[in-house]
Amino acid sequence: MGDPLRLYGLNALVLNAADGIGEATARTLVRHGANVVAVGAKNSGVEQHYARIKGITGMSASMTDPDGMPALVENAVQSLGGIDILINDFPLRPEAPLDQADDRLERLLKSRAALTRAICRAAIPRMTKSPQGRIVNIGFLRSCFAATGDAASTHAEQDLADMTRLLAAEAGEFGTTVNYIQPGAVMTPQSREVFKKDKALRDYCIRSSAARRLGEPVDVAKVALFLASDDAVFVSGTGIAVDGGRTKAG
Repeated sequence: MGDPLRLYGLNALVLNAADGIGEATARTLVRHGANVVAVGAKNSGVEQHYARIKGITGMSASMTDPDGMPALVENAVQSLGGIDILINDFPLRPEAPLDQADDRLERLLKSRAALTRAICRAAIPRMTKSPQGRIVNIGFLRSCFAATGDAASTHAEQDLADMTRLLAAEAGEFGTTVNYIQPGAVMTPQSREVFKKDKALRDYCIRSSAARRLGEPVDVAKVALFLASDDAVFVSGTGIAVDGGRTKAG
């Protein structure tokens, strides 16, 4: 498990990688030998951001239209020569932290499901010849939910778990695994904006973590590395929470 080049020769497509968890994941994968296409939103400057980093090619694209996912995959294949690893993290978040599982959350879940299914079904046929086909879905950050939004957060994670299990069943016959990571309160640029406006939510998230701290994007990236590696060859249709451990009292 300590092999520094355990992804050597593998090709990875990482979405929402201009900053935060996506950037940390792209950098972690390339440090372990992968060739990476890191996708950022249009006007994110992602191409320039990675211009001097060997092994990572920045690519701008829309990540909010399911119909555009096949073209995104095709462009990555053209750049990399193939895809072995797909990290799905879409730029979806509410305008303000959600406090309940209402219509706003259902719209987000519907959008996430459509995007995830579209890119997976475009990528899986490209991964059939891969020696190590891996798909990892990243869940919503805890900062997407208010301090009173634990039920909504749990509902969003369950939705991700159910979708991941279905995709794992579809991909299994092709030798590709599909898993998910559920981040807790991780300090991304987006979370920082939320916590700056709502310090009570920040403090609640710290108290609710057994680690008594906020997570860093690299904490999630290290788990993505495990799920993308040969160490996770018989792990599929399941999830890992990266939240420092949960306490019962907030």
